[in-house]
Amino acid sequence: MSGDGKGQVGHVGGVHLRLLAERTGLTGALSAALARPGFVPLHDRGQVMVDLAVAITLGATCIRDIRLLEHQRPVFGAVASQPTVWRALKEADEQGLARIERARMTVRRRVYELLRDRPEGFPEAEVEGVPLTGWTVIDSDGTLIPAPSEKEGAHGTYKGFLGHHVFVATCDNTGEQLAATLHPGNVSANDAEVNIDILTRAVAQLPWWRRQKILFRVDGAGFSHQLIDWIASAGGRQSPTFRWEYSVGWAFTAREQAAIEICDKQGLWQPAGGGPDGGVRENAFVADITALLGDLPGWPPHHRVIARKEPLHPRYVKDASAYEIKYEARYQTFATNHRRGQIAHLDGRHRKHARVEPKIRDQKASGTGLLPSRELNVNAAWLTATTLAADLRCWFQLLALDGEMARATPKTLRYRVLHVPARLVRGQRKRRLKLPDTWPWADIIIRAFRRILALPHTT
Repeated sequence: MSGDGKGQVGHVGGVHLRLLAERTGLTGALSAALARPGFVPLHDRGQVMVDLAVAITLGATCIRDIRLLEHQRPVFGAVASQPTVWRALKEADEQGLARIERARMTVRRRVYELLRDRPEGFPEAEVEGVPLTGWTVIDSDGTLIPAPSEKEGAHGTYKGFLGHHVFVATCDNTGEQLAATLHPGNVSANDAEVNIDILTRAVAQLPWWRRQKILFRVDGAGFSHQLIDWIASAGGRQSPTFRWEYSVGWAFTAREQAAIEICDKQGLWQPAGGGPDGGVRENAFVADITALLGDLPGWPPHHRVIARKEPLHPRYVKDASAYEIKYEARYQTFATNHRRGQIAHLDGRHRKHARVEPKIRDQKASGTGLLPSRELNVNAAWLTATTLAADLRCWFQLLALDGEMARATPKTLRYRVLHVPARLVRGQRKRRLKLPDTWPWADIIIRAFRRILALPHTT
């Protein structure tokens, strides 16, 4: 074995991602957003942010991992060093991050137009195989990031360790992380202002034609009266063309227990979904208990509360209430303002909120789980870079891949598509990247590259 090989390019997927950023206009939009009068850096700050997002998509979890892109030096030239990336993050103050958000919004509009013009059209969220045609589904949740005490903003969390609280909002249609905000660890999960802020940022990322019909899904930890009122009022919009719905976890108290007992006595339960192949799940039931809860004044029109009952699985016993242990059943309740529809479908629609959890897990494994600095503004900029990485990964899968790879997890995508090496061959005026002919997914990688090249170039 020797280290004198030439013309080798590792992590060839970085070429796809960097080219995709150029074709969609992301690089140019970020460069314009981060430009400063009288400041002409050696490394354009927009390109630095794109390169950092590409490195994160390839597996980088800290700033120094920008060296992953050294493989692409023969293709794209010099890449910013670790100190330069650090300075770029340091320079991205609150106003700079706001400009990045606006740049993401502009580029996302173009990408959504490309998705809409595909033969299969814009991706629709599904519930047990049934598409929610025309609806944009936004899931929000929070996650705690452990941190040493010397990190700015680190605070004691409800779990007993020091850290930060990151709130995220994802689009279930596309898998994108539309927004992410960084807060001290003691910020409550049901802080109405924080939840409204993250959802407002998420909606701002959508083009107007995806803002008309939105379903917001939030778990019980994020529930608040103020949040529900904000959703029901379409964020204060008066136009009747805006139809926003909520599907939010609802507290299971003594009042709900009494309603459950009435359902048991009067046989008001209906079979629930969630079984194999999207069918009925054995011994699982749902019921609309709104009328059994007495007066519910002050809630938005068409407010409904739906309960689900299923056998108490051993993995839930630890967190089960005394009532659930007594009856050996697990009870879940949620509220919605959907006017019609079978309650089994509404239950399945709400339970799909759980899809946000693996997305957050993937993001934490892709840089979010380890904030790189003691300074809060640098960590906020790093968090923004991870959302850019999520954008690139999702757009890559939606615009350039299909089948299994279009739905693959970030880890699978890295090991099958993004991490494969190639040999750079120079000839006359062209340069070619040659993949190993034994690589099982070589055809997929080549086809993805050609699809990105075929995208209309946006400056």
